[in-house]
Amino acid sequence: MQPEEADPDLDPVVLEPEISLDQELEALASTGAWEDPQAQAEVSQDSTEPEKVEPLYDFPVVVNRQVEMYLDLFQGKQRKYFGRWLARSGRYSDLILNELEASGIPKDLLYLAMIESGFNQRAYSKAKAVGLWQFMSGTGRDYGLSISRYVDERRDAEKSTKAAAAYLKCLYDEFGDWYLAVAAYNGGPGTLRKAIKKTKSRDFWKIAQSRSLRLETKRYVPKLIAAIMIAKEPEKYGFTDIVYEQPLTWEAIEVGPGLSMAAVATLTNSDQTDIKLLNQELRTSRTPMDRERYLVKIPSGTKMLAQSNLPRLHSVVQTEYKTHIVKKGETLTKICRRYNINTTTLLKVNTLTSRNLKPGTRLRIPYQNVAYRILPEGMDARIAAQDDLILHTVKRGETISKISGRYQVPAELIVAWNGLVNMHKISEGQQLALYMSSTSPTARSLRPPSTAAKESSMLVLSDSRKQLVSQNNQQNPYTWYMVRSGDSLWTISRKFNTSPDRIKRWNNLKSNLIHPGSKLKLKDV
Repeated sequence: MQPEEADPDLDPVVLEPEISLDQELEALASTGAWEDPQAQAEVSQDSTEPEKVEPLYDFPVVVNRQVEMYLDLFQGKQRKYFGRWLARSGRYSDLILNELEASGIPKDLLYLAMIESGFNQRAYSKAKAVGLWQFMSGTGRDYGLSISRYVDERRDAEKSTKAAAAYLKCLYDEFGDWYLAVAAYNGGPGTLRKAIKKTKSRDFWKIAQSRSLRLETKRYVPKLIAAIMIAKEPEKYGFTDIVYEQPLTWEAIEVGPGLSMAAVATLTNSDQTDIKLLNQELRTSRTPMDRERYLVKIPSGTKMLAQSNLPRLHSVVQTEYKTHIVKKGETLTKICRRYNINTTTLLKVNTLTSRNLKPGTRLRIPYQNVAYRILPEGMDARIAAQDDLILHTVKRGETISKISGRYQVPAELIVAWNGLVNMHKISEGQQLALYMSSTSPTARSLRPPSTAAKESSMLVLSDSRKQLVSQNNQQNPYTWYMVRSGDSLWTISRKFNTSPDRIKRWNNLKSNLIHPGSKLKLKDV
């Protein structure tokens, strides 16, 4: 099976703290030899009663030439970036501070995520580190983060923060010093062990004066210190107009495999973009196909609505159209290749008799789309889609992937439609139901000829109005009525001058129970 296609809306983004790295290293090199720093006061200078004031920092903050360089850099050439990171910090600060406090480590390490990723869950470095805390895949897995074709929990704000807190605590337990722990977080614990052994020192600043560490790792400590100092007192450093983002909050609901974020948006009556932002760990913008259940995050306050709507969520595959304007030099073959459709389909859809295309011609391009809706209370999804139901019996060697390709429907929909626990577990002879929209070419091509014949003499009734579909209705006159909320067999029989018993007989009904959205066959009397 081919890997799932990633969602372009959730593609990795450039790591902002890495953009001006060369500029940063050049400025750092110009500061000269690394010097022993001076400790900063632990209370605000404006305090009138320092003994009653909480310490300003819980991370050891000191100042030397290297720290001052970063203070200048963040207020100067990187001011735009730093202001952006401060604004984003509002989104994650509550979540991160809670985890750091629960782990018993300095809460000022919140700003480690700032200098790692600029507080961006989708940040991706040249070294292939990912997420808020820039975990490499091996370290992420070591600390319990799942990384697969469907999920990358390095981009899950809560889970990656738990992992980062555990990792930092482990590093501190080994090195006994927060400067060394932070340097090891960046350069790796093995690098720090070698530097300590080579310099015979456990003082970070003494180690930094040697060549035992690369400049990229040395810089990490003064950069964090400067970030903490500004972030704790932004106005003091000229950041007076920061509009902090709202804290990230959510609820969670348990769903099955392959549920798309578009479906979750329908369940919660939310914007799909908001759902994707809450579930950035989902690489294909749908729940994993290899898990029976998954906790998907939804906007706060929508859980009851989602739970109510979930049993009534229905999906069908339908054909929609986009417009392509022919450019000079474009050929039919080139356009078909671009949109992955065959030439015959494109010619028929646009009623073209020639393969020659004139620049400026507007072409309709068909594509498959999945539509979601919430069925009315009490309505069975099988009734809602009975006219478009296709039953497929699994043959030897068939997979969900092959079946999805044959019917041109997403594999995850086949899984959802049939309540499959795992898309990789189907057996020969198993029957699968596919609910295809009547607008789908696949559904039309697979519909039995007898059904097409019935349609040619059918009258469709909607909202009590008849719409003539064919001129052949006199040979076999009947109509179809779409049941609406509040209808009963008795009220419908009064509208059409017939009786409830006749309606039951024409539709093989065993009882008087009917559902909104279902169709009833009615004959003229």
